[in-house]
Amino acid sequence: LSALPLRRPNPSGIAMPTASRPEHVHARAAIYELLCAAFPTPEEALLVERLRLSGAAAIALVAEDPDGDGTATPIVGHVVFSPVQLDPPRPVTGLGLAPLAVHPSRQRQGIGRQLTLAGLDACRAAGADFVVVLGDPAYYQQLGFVPASQYLLANEYGVDHEFLAIELTPGALAGHGYTTGGMISYASEFAAFGL
Repeated sequence: LSALPLRRPNPSGIAMPTASRPEHVHARAAIYELLCAAFPTPEEALLVERLRLSGAAAIALVAEDPDGDGTATPIVGHVVFSPVQLDPPRPVTGLGLAPLAVHPSRQRQGIGRQLTLAGLDACRAAGADFVVVLGDPAYYQQLGFVPASQYLLANEYGVDHEFLAIELTPGALAGHGYTTGGMISYASEFAAFGL
């Protein structure tokens, strides 16, 4: 996956380049710091570590922002997609988006949106049929997600309104003659997260 250009506004009104790419091992300390800055506790950072250690971080992207002299690329955003299970089983592959983080100084500049869209493209390229997320409906519906209840899907946490899904393969959730949905379970590393 090559670096994907992102754009952000700055006070001068000129868009400054940002790029997304798969995370690299050498960036893990910077990603940990980003996650701790973006969330009120280090729980999300620890979750990402657990997902990596177990091999459940199927897709992980970072957004980098070149500094003024072009010699460093600070990480300003990060997203992870990990496998989810659908019960009753179907011949489809699903991933869960979590967590999505953008550095507080760079929020509301489109970085999270671009990371999510790049991540969905990477999920599609990896053969995923659908993605689910527990998040703000107003935000994720702008990116093509719909309430998972439209596919008759539930989740192990009992969350309804904030549980959303997107088909990456048309008919993956709504087709194939299925009239009932199912229960989505996230990777076991989320249980330690305390949802």
